[in-house]
Parts: sequence; C-alpha cells; structure tokens
Amino acid sequence: MSEPKSPTPAAGDTYKGWLFKWTNYIKGYQRRWFVLSNGLLSYYRTQAEMGHTCRGTINLATANIAVEDSCNFVISNGGAQTYHLKASTEIERQRWITALELAKAKAVRMQAESDDSGDDCPAVPPTPGQSGGRNSEVQSTLRTLSSKVEDLTTCNDLIVKHGSALQRSLSELEGIHVAGDMGEKIRQVTERATLFRITSNAMINACRDFLFLAQSHSKRWQKALQVEREQRIRLEETLEQLAKQHNHLERAFRGATVLPSSFSNPALGNKGSGSGKGDASDEDDENEFFDAMEDPAEFITVPADPKYHRRSGSNVSGLSSETGMDDQSVNFDELSLASNPESPQPLELEPVGQRRTRIADKPNYYLNLWSIMKNCIGKELSKIPMPVNFNEPLSMLQRLSEDLEYYELLDKAAKCQSSLEQMCYVAAFTVSSYSTTVHRTGKPFNPLLGETFELDRLRECGYRSLCEQVSHHPPAAAHHAISEKGWSLRQEITLASKFRGKYLSIMPLGSIQCIFDKSNNHYSWKKVTTTVHNIIVGKLWIDQSGEIDVVNHRTGDRCHLKFAPYSYFSRDVPRKVTGVVTDKDGKAHYVLSGTWDEKMEFSRVMQSSKGENGTEGKQRTVYQTLKAKEIWKKNPLPEGAENMYYFSSLALTLNEPEEGVAPTDSRRRPDQRLMEEGRWDEANAEKQRLEEKQRTTRREREREAVKAAGSPEEGAHQDNHQALWFEKIDDSVSGETLHVYKGGYWETKDSGSWDICPDIF
Repeated sequence: MSEPKSPTPAAGDTYKGWLFKWTNYIKGYQRRWFVLSNGLLSYYRTQAEMGHTCRGTINLATANIAVEDSCNFVISNGGAQTYHLKASTEIERQRWITALELAKAKAVRMQAESDDSGDDCPAVPPTPGQSGGRNSEVQSTLRTLSSKVEDLTTCNDLIVKHGSALQRSLSELEGIHVAGDMGEKIRQVTERATLFRITSNAMINACRDFLFLAQSHSKRWQKALQVEREQRIRLEETLEQLAKQHNHLERAFRGATVLPSSFSNPALGNKGSGSGKGDASDEDDENEFFDAMEDPAEFITVPADPKYHRRSGSNVSGLSSETGMDDQSVNFDELSLASNPESPQPLELEPVGQRRTRIADKPNYYLNLWSIMKNCIGKELSKIPMPVNFNEPLSMLQRLSEDLEYYELLDKAAKCQSSLEQMCYVAAFTVSSYSTTVHRTGKPFNPLLGETFELDRLRECGYRSLCEQVSHHPPAAAHHAISEKGWSLRQEITLASKFRGKYLSIMPLGSIQCIFDKSNNHYSWKKVTTTVHNIIVGKLWIDQSGEIDVVNHRTGDRCHLKFAPYSYFSRDVPRKVTGVVTDKDGKAHYVLSGTWDEKMEFSRVMQSSKGENGTEGKQRTVYQTLKAKEIWKKNPLPEGAENMYYFSSLALTLNEPEEGVAPTDSRRRPDQRLMEEGRWDEANAEKQRLEEKQRTTRREREREAVKAAGSPEEGAHQDNHQALWFEKIDDSVSGETLHVYKGGYWETKDSGSWDICPDIF
C-alpha cells in the first residue's frame, strides 16, 4: 500500500485481512476479519458479515497506534474504544502498521482540508423539493469523475507503452552505422514520438478536465455538507423545544387533574370519580388492596372513638365484615400510635464541628448524551466507558451510605413494643432511601475494586457504617452499619443495568437486612427498579417502580409495598407508594400510603371487608382505618441544590475530606475530587488512568491465579481477590451467599496503621 498523492481515495486505500482481537478473559483472542478503508478500521466475525453486520469501527483520524511486541499492537481513540490486536507473523503485523499509519495520515490531511475549504460559497438551504435533484446531481457528477479517472488510467498505460517504444528507438538510433538505414530509423522515431506526444496531450487534457470538475464541485459539496449539518442541529433544537413543551403540558395537565386534598384524605377526595371507573387505564392487574387504594371512594377512614366504628357509610352497603376489634384494643392502639413515635426521648449526643453546606457549582459543559449512548444499546452499563460529564462527584459506595439519611426511623423502630408497628417504621425507611433520587440524574462513579467508604456519625447520630467494593465483574458492594440505639443494617448490592434506547433500567440485585438487638427481629427486603427516562431527547427524569416485600423472619409479619409506575393517564398523585402490614396469618393491621419523594403516612386497620367486584370481575378489599398519621417526611433540599447536583444536606458532606480515613476511602479518589472542584478535563484523564491501573492489577491477579492453579485450563480466568473488611458466608435467612462485615476496620482506624490496605489510587 502506497501513500496516495491526493485526497481522492483510490483502490490502494483499502486493506483487508485476518487479525486476532482480544475479547475478554474467558475467550481471549478471537479471529476477526478487518477492513481498512477511507480512514476507518472496521471488523467482522467473518467475511460474509461485511454486507450486513459490522461489529465495530474506529476512526483513525483521532486514534493512537502503539506496538507492544513482535506480533501485538493496540489501537485506541482515547478511552472510548481500544482494540488489542495480534497478527499471525511479525511481517504481517508490519504490513498492518504501515497501512494504518498511511491511512491515519491521509485521514488527518483530508479532515484538515475539509475544514479549510468552501468558506467563500454562499450556503443556501435546499427546499424539500430540491433534495432529490441534489442527490441526482451528485450521482451524475460522481459518474463523470469516475469516467475521467478511467481515462487517466488508460492514458497512463499508453504513456508507459509509447514511452518505452520511444526509448528503444532512440537506443537503436545511436547504433546505426550504415547510411541506408538512417532514413527508416528516423521515420520510426518520429512516428513514436508523435504517438507519445498525442498520448501525453490526451493525458494532460484528461487531468485538466478532472481537476476542473473536482475544483468546481468540491466547494459545492462542502457547502452541501455544511447545510446538512446545520439542518441536523436545527432538528435537534426543535426536538429539544418539543420535549420542553411536552413537559410543560404534562405538568399543566397533572396540576389541573390531581387535587392535593385527595392525597391527604383519600376517603374524602374524588367522590365523584365513580363514573370513570370503567377506564382500562385505571384498573390494576392484581387482586390486592392496591385496587381499593386507587379508588378513593372505597377507602374508608373511621374516627378513633368506637361509636364511629359501628356506623356504616353510604359506600359500604353490601359489604360482608371479615374482622372486628373490641373497644379496648382500639383505645390501646390509638395511644400507641399517638405517643410511641415521640417517646422515649433520644439520648444526648456530643456536638461536632460544623460540616460543609456547599460544594463548587456544577459547570455548564455541554455534551451530547445520545452521541455516546447510541452505540451502547443493549449493553451492560457498568461496562460502558463514560466521561465524568454524566457523573456526579460521589461513588456508588457513598450513594449506598445515603440510605441512612433517615436513620431516625430505625431509631424509633428499635423502641417499638409491637413488631407490627415496628414493621411500619422499617417499611417507611425502605421508601425513604429513594427520596434522594428524584432529581439525581447523574451517574455515581463505579467504585474501584477494594475501594471503601466510611460514614462515622457515632457522636452526632449514634451510628457508623462501612462500605467496600468486594467484586468488580459483576460489580458488587457490601455495606454494614451499626447503631448505639440497638439496630444494625447490612446489604450487598449488585447493579444490573440495560440501556433500551429511550430509557435506562437499573435493577439492584441482592437483599438488605435489618436486625434489632432488643427484640431479635430480623427484617429483609430487596430494592425496586430505577428507570431513567428521556435519554435521547428532553429533560432526564427518574421513576421508581416495582414491589417490595419486607419480611420479619422471626414473627412472620410482612409488609407488601407497591411503587406505582408513572402514567400520563393516572388520576393518582405521581410517585405513589401503597402498602399493607399483615401478620403471619395474613390479617391486615396497618395501611401505608404516600409518595417516595415527599412523605408516608400510616393508619391502623380496624376492619377489612370484601367489596363489590371491579370491572374485570376481581373482588376488592376495603380497609376501615383510624386517622392516618405521618410517619416520614422528606427533608428540604439545601439552598442552591439545583447547582450542586441536587445533593441533600447529607450528600454534601459525604465527600468532605476527613483525617484518619483509610487510603482506599472514596474521599481520596482523585478523579472524583477533581470533578467536584469543576476540573472535568483533568478528571476525565485521571479516570482513564485509574481504570487502566485497575485493569493492569487484575491481569496480574489472573496470572497469579494461573500459576497457583498449575494449568491454564483450570485457573486461567480465576480472580483471587479477597475483600479486606468483609467475608463471604452462606446466609441462612436469605439463602444467598453474601459478604458480611468481619470486623477490624474501626480498630485499625483507631491505631492509625493502614499498611494492609492496597494502593488503588
């Protein structure tokens, strides 16, 4: 392959062949068919795929080409794409390197010429009727240029042929000694010189025509390309405006149709909505209490005085009573609900220094999310290299620690005498952990393997917690928290995520467990699915949907929570959560209702009844309850939160530098710190360095595992990483294998000796 003399691509610009491409640690190098053409390197599994399925493409204009050894080389465009390739021989590798370098040089030159040309031609945006004519004009011009290229090729062959003949004739002319042959030889030389001159003139004319056509159309093509770019930008801006208008209309619609009073008192709100009961969008698919909750006319609130319990409202006629309670139990429950959340008084805690209330404002850097995410459809989010522009300056370990923002709910739960009432507080705590996500569209940093985060609030709040990244593939984090108020919390969360084009789904895997020392009640639950909408266009927004079963494994009590997905047509308040607390026999004792971004209320169930069948023939349950009481309310965001990634007051302090923390603590992570300070370009470079360092460390562990196993077949893909502060056990409660805290961290912190910690930053 020779370097072309002009920006016009020729046949020699295409280079094809087989190379071995590194895929992963399981499959290693795999044979792939690579095609180098027009400054782009593409690869396919087989040659037959060239017509329909390209597995990947990298632009050489912005790529770096590095040689590793005799047969291996690497092509990278700065982090988003990296190809580790291997040729069969050193000669074959050198051929590819030569072809790639020449193609890269030409791509850079053509890009520079394209940017500098066509500035003096007026850009007239074509009308819709002109697009077909312009395409036909381009096709006609291309055919003419191709014809001229063929003429140039023919003339070149003739020049070579006649030039050689002329050279031979001149050589023969020098050897003539007989005067009689002089005339014949001179005639032959004259004829061949004439043919050479004619052919040269034809070549010159063909070159002149080709250059004229190329010059006359080059600027026109450049301006046409510029017009297309401007049209695309205008289209993106139009779509953005439509998305904003759509959001305004949506909010206006919700404000016009959703009454706040219907949320605070479901029994009184929306009394006249029975006529719309037959709409398909208002029907639930399951025969549960949530159907009754969605129809406020069937949800009954009864005063605490027993004389009101015997009164039947107009909307309970025909109901068959299932359960009842005597007056003494009613009075006891009322006193319990009214007094218990406030008593006994909490212990006095030592004051500490003032924690920060602000961080640097988020820079206004524009980056097109779709330009990156369009190549990631269907892929695992944790395996997609992302710039920090899409992040928030917190790690996933710190986000897990944010679950403790409303730790007071667990403090109150620890004081409850009734396990059923305790279940209400635990259920409210599970809902409260989502309140910080409503505006948090930034992606937290993926923790490095071995990274830790401590949240020591023992003096302020009576608890402290520790998180550690215990696995990298799949990414898993273990969390342990313990409180002086008599409760402990542990969880191991693995995130499974998929990008579906219009939205991003994040499915947390693993269970959360809460244990109370005094009663020995052991609760467990799982998280719901988080969905990020408007990935392509519009303002990003987050929704939580799914169901949670909070189970008390000692008593058999259960709370079934339902997070209703957002719907344009629902008459309910957005982000609604409903729940029922039942005992081991399935008898309902408490009802919870509210939203996961504002507050939750709970009320005592006095009687449950079966109502009339719904539109789909399913019987609905009606609960008669005491007056609802607020059990949890979201703390207001700090002033200026919209400029600080919508962080809560607790989130603002999570990355605040602290003395004495482990060298693996997230607060010491340099790329995260640079992003928080607004130095995003430096943060991106540091993030790539840390990720490459982690990959190198993992390859070393893989090699050690191979040596320890004795044969590549047995240990080639083993990872011998062991968590430092957590150990893996078989949990008898959940039936799963999980990491639990084994101790030693806080003692090591007190001694100040962190020698056992790895160097991950």
